[in-house]
Amino acid sequence: MSNARLTLAFFCAALMTAQAAWAVEVKTAVLRVDRVKLPPISRLDVAPADLAFAGASLGNEDNRTTGAFTGMDYQLITRAVPPGEAEAAFDALKAEGVQLIAVLSDGETLKALADRAGPDVLLINAGARDEALRDAECRANVLHVSPSRQMITDSVMQFLMWKKWSRLFLVHGSHPEDKLLAESYRKSAAKFGAKIVEEREFVDTGGARRTDTGHVLVQKQIPVFMQEAREHDVTVAADETDVFAAYLPYHSWDPRPVAGSAGLMPLSWHQAHESWGATQFQRRFEKLTGRGARDEDYQAWLAMRVIGEAVTRSGKADAASIRSFLLSKDFEIAAFKGQKLTFRSWNGQLRQPILLGDGRITVSVSPQEGYLHQYSPLDTLGTDAPETACRAFGG
Repeated sequence: MSNARLTLAFFCAALMTAQAAWAVEVKTAVLRVDRVKLPPISRLDVAPADLAFAGASLGNEDNRTTGAFTGMDYQLITRAVPPGEAEAAFDALKAEGVQLIAVLSDGETLKALADRAGPDVLLINAGARDEALRDAECRANVLHVSPSRQMITDSVMQFLMWKKWSRLFLVHGSHPEDKLLAESYRKSAAKFGAKIVEEREFVDTGGARRTDTGHVLVQKQIPVFMQEAREHDVTVAADETDVFAAYLPYHSWDPRPVAGSAGLMPLSWHQAHESWGATQFQRRFEKLTGRGARDEDYQAWLAMRVIGEAVTRSGKADAASIRSFLLSKDFEIAAFKGQKLTFRSWNGQLRQPILLGDGRITVSVSPQEGYLHQYSPLDTLGTDAPETACRAFGG
């Protein structure tokens, strides 16, 4: 080996040793609280064991790539627990010195953890969509990368109004989450000028969800349930618990499109999304996991990346500094959605476009053309500053 090459090799080795010696350790974690759920209607929807963790791992890899040049060493811990063990798992993460924790849970669990965390821990909500968490029940130590229900329903309603499909037949489930989603659709309809001409509740009576003869029963029962509805342009399904909505397309009495929880669905991520560099993300995720990315994977990836971006640009790694920077005008992040994403200073919600897909293609992206806002068109989705009841952020 030549003297020049030896010198270069020694220099690189010395640099790597020096970096390892002075690197700042950034501890992050993903806590996934797994509620007991009904089996999905389709076997294609069975959740993978690494749901969300895979996205977080990819985000951590991205952070470590940057960290290698900035002296930041990112460590990721993942935990999956049932609801009864959420608080103990959270306490264990705090005891390990983790101040930056992405949480995928229901809203009540997230509130309990936020109240337990105190000001020295920052929670990134990567799962719960409850509007109340961004409104009257907001917490100062929680920021949200998961879109809220109102953002989701606003995205659908903007598209329907852009299509001039203003007469809606709203069908919602009987579970509490379904009713919250239905109420969000009512607010979105009023906000954008659509008219809900009729509502019906699909009552979950239990029983088998997947049987060999299930399609025969569905083909007979769903049209009867849907018949004699008032004249409408589109059926909007509010079925967050995944009980009936998947059966509505092609089974309704009237030949009308379906949107919401089936048909045209609002998503934070879509496996067919390829615009704005998304193909690169999709391929890297598929190489890492052997499967496509889901909403939860993207949201966990985004949680890790907003932390990494804040650490890189602020040069600090404590929870208070990260929170302050994320809410500042200096923060923005590229996330394969066509524009820079930023946090709303009044409730900690990440502004972001919502993808509208049918399972195979990305049909559209909201906010739709023509929906304007004095600050950002993204603020036409969800609760705007004048409407917020959140006071934890100084609103």
